[in-house]
Amino acid sequence: MVIKSLKLKNYRNYEFLDVTFDPKTNILYGDNAQGKTNILEALYLSGTTKSHRGTKDRDMIRFFCDESHLETVVEKHGAQFQIDMHLKKNSPKGIAINKIPIRKAADLFGMIHFVFFSPEDLNIIKEGPSGRRRFVDLELSQLDKVYLSNLSNYNRVINQRNSLLKTIGNQRELIETLDIWDLQLAEYGNKVIDAREKFLKKINTIISDIHYKLTGGRERISLLYEKSSGQLSLEQALIKNRERDIRMRSTSVGPHRDDICFMSDTLDIRKFGSQGQQRTAALSLKLSEIELVKELIQDTPVLLLDDVLSELDKHRQNYLLDSIHDIQTVITCTGLDEFVNNRFSINKIFHVKNGQVAKEN
Repeated sequence: MVIKSLKLKNYRNYEFLDVTFDPKTNILYGDNAQGKTNILEALYLSGTTKSHRGTKDRDMIRFFCDESHLETVVEKHGAQFQIDMHLKKNSPKGIAINKIPIRKAADLFGMIHFVFFSPEDLNIIKEGPSGRRRFVDLELSQLDKVYLSNLSNYNRVINQRNSLLKTIGNQRELIETLDIWDLQLAEYGNKVIDAREKFLKKINTIISDIHYKLTGGRERISLLYEKSSGQLSLEQALIKNRERDIRMRSTSVGPHRDDICFMSDTLDIRKFGSQGQQRTAALSLKLSEIELVKELIQDTPVLLLDDVLSELDKHRQNYLLDSIHDIQTVITCTGLDEFVNNRFSINKIFHVKNGQVAKEN
């Protein structure tokens, strides 16, 4: 799977952009705030319908414009197809595949598989659980449309339940209507949890050896799924916490409150690992994600590296670069020194300056 080309119109700081990528390694270099990450964001958006930054559609449209257009050409299993996406300020985005509009944005998921790696991902271990949940949700949503549907339904039910909890604070007679929402929450929530646990089980078959090599044979890690419901079933936990939820006007248990634990032997790296251990575990997680996607889709994902090399020491730089030689990669950086020093094979270089992209080789 490779991205052949990307065209942008009135997207972020680009009035027009038309760039053709090499099927192997592509470097986008230039000073900060010139538009390098915007290109990676546009690519990721074209395959997932979402910005990796969590940005709203209207905020990705160029200043003083009402609409953006993205056109991405992809080659997969020897066939080419085109994805067109229109972002609009005052209405939902429009998406077409090979010029045929699709009814639901979710229909796009799974057509392209991206692995996005940014400096923020290196902090996924030490920061709060929302980032770790988001990592699992984004990857599973690309791999499994059923999961995406269950997660969307779960989030819908959570919003409805929370709205009801706020109302019950003043109208106690509505408390019995919680039963209806709790049944739906448990139904979709259990499916989300089951899929997440299976995903982590697959990650664990890969990450242990990668981490062992990254640490020079000193450590192996494993991932554990931590339920906010503890030893109780989700149904039991909802009943137990009902009065608390009414008092707090928010749902306190469920997949939206669960976490992922990173263990090295008996050490919880989230709480007690050094910064070096946490960053190495994050790198191991991303490398495992690449290998797992390869295994599950029987193809290679497209890797987007957003200025990550500058955050890694030489050993981890080398390991990362050695691990991605067989997949299409688009890398942003401020300079080319890291690649020259690593004797890394570069197939295309683009200089990005003030919303203009110039090919250099």
